[in-house]
Amino acid sequence: MNKVLLLSASLVLLLLAGCSTLPPPADNAQSASSEPHQRQDPESRSTIEPKPQPQATVDVPPATEDLWQRIRAGFALQEHSHPKMEQYVRWYKSHPEYIDRVFERGQRYLFHIVERLEEQGLPLEIALMPVVESAFDPFAYSHATASGMWQFMAGTGSDYGLKQNWWYDGRRDVVDSTDAAIVYLKRLHKLFDGDWLHALAAYNTGQGRLMRSIKSNQKAGKATDFWSLSLPRETRAYVPQLLALSKIINNPADFNIALPEIPNAPYFVSVNIDSQLDLAQAAELAEISMDELYLLNSGFNRWATDPEGPHRLNIPAAKQGSFSSGLAAIPTEQRISWQRYTIKSGDSLIKIARQHNTSAEALKTANNLRSSRIRAGDTLMIPKAIAGNEHYAFSAPQRREQTQERSKGKSGSEKIHYTVRKGDSFWRIANQHQVSVSSLVRWNGMAPRDTLKPGQRLVIWSQTTKSEETDRQVTRKLSYKVRKGDSLARIANKFNVSVADISRWNSVTTGRYIHPGQSLTVFVDVTKGR
Repeated sequence: MNKVLLLSASLVLLLLAGCSTLPPPADNAQSASSEPHQRQDPESRSTIEPKPQPQATVDVPPATEDLWQRIRAGFALQEHSHPKMEQYVRWYKSHPEYIDRVFERGQRYLFHIVERLEEQGLPLEIALMPVVESAFDPFAYSHATASGMWQFMAGTGSDYGLKQNWWYDGRRDVVDSTDAAIVYLKRLHKLFDGDWLHALAAYNTGQGRLMRSIKSNQKAGKATDFWSLSLPRETRAYVPQLLALSKIINNPADFNIALPEIPNAPYFVSVNIDSQLDLAQAAELAEISMDELYLLNSGFNRWATDPEGPHRLNIPAAKQGSFSSGLAAIPTEQRISWQRYTIKSGDSLIKIARQHNTSAEALKTANNLRSSRIRAGDTLMIPKAIAGNEHYAFSAPQRREQTQERSKGKSGSEKIHYTVRKGDSFWRIANQHQVSVSSLVRWNGMAPRDTLKPGQRLVIWSQTTKSEETDRQVTRKLSYKVRKGDSLARIANKFNVSVADISRWNSVTTGRYIHPGQSLTVFVDVTKGR
């Protein structure tokens, strides 16, 4: 059965938001930043504020006006004006279909975001940040491995209390990630003396880079407002893009824009479920599609909620009563399907977990194991999905499969499946098949910094024919000892590779000093002369 045909209209809308949809020169919705806001300076981590608790369930909607009126009333940055803003105002004005598309997707989340921003006293222009960050796509994943609507990287997500494991990624959870973004923005606002444009710029490029730019201008006797700073191209676009969007929202009729209607009422409520729950069962209880359930609970990576929590589900407000009463009638032990497995010689928890689409930690928890040691002949209870894989279309494995199925190579290329081997890297695989790393990760819905695991299957669109295979590059790993007078550029030229390659292979930045005697790893094509 074609899995793509099983996706609902909501998924189709998600997939249609392509790389051409965002205003230039900003990156597309799934490539939010080259030096994203999530690269926090290490020294700042000791002052992190505690993450606020999730919002309580809302039973009674506030005032009757639509949400746009409420958002406009909370705008606080409208005094700003700059020619760069007008560039993006013109773009938004000429692309009304883009505004329709992102807010059609964002209507699920916008009320919740506005509520939290108001409670914390932040300008409501910030409610529009997910448009610039991710086009309101909770599954957005950038080339820099930032994830979710608010585009947190793993390290900063952890710093701000966003749990990340095999079952769950809080960077994609609308409740947790919104709270984390608010805490981070409030901290940046305080750090930059109440200047919101500086805080927004720091969210995108990192507080360290912004501070260096401010100090550089101070030293040179120049102004230090946002518009006067020397910043990366993306950050110079990021702030005016947000301000331009807020200008459109503030007076849409002036730009012949008709905003989609969004009620000033909760789209979803958070329901305490107290235990792990199969998402297919949850969707049935809520009487909604699996796609809708995943879009409201995008933090869950698999076919069920995390056994260790969070034990809550976001359910459409109108379905709260029927879902809660239906769930109460199901005993905890029946909320997950179980399979009895007899341990064989050579088995390990990791091996068994991979075979049964679960994690070793989940097996330990389910079977009350204190360690990972198991014995042949013993039995394990293994949690098992109630429905087939195709029903969990937004789970991490299914999203990757869908990306691989939709991928397309250049004219004349052949789609092949490659199984990752021990020691493989994106560079090595791309080099072997004469494709670029950027193409390889795009075909597989990954980022260059993602970890490859032996046994993992990749899609490659190769233009190398069988008759050409004997002419493929033969690559050797060399250890090079830095000599006096060497530089990364000089070493790269010596081995006919790029400085970027050497930096990636050795985890060094191009501006970092290398010293004589230092050992560098270099992968060399031995079929070419040096």
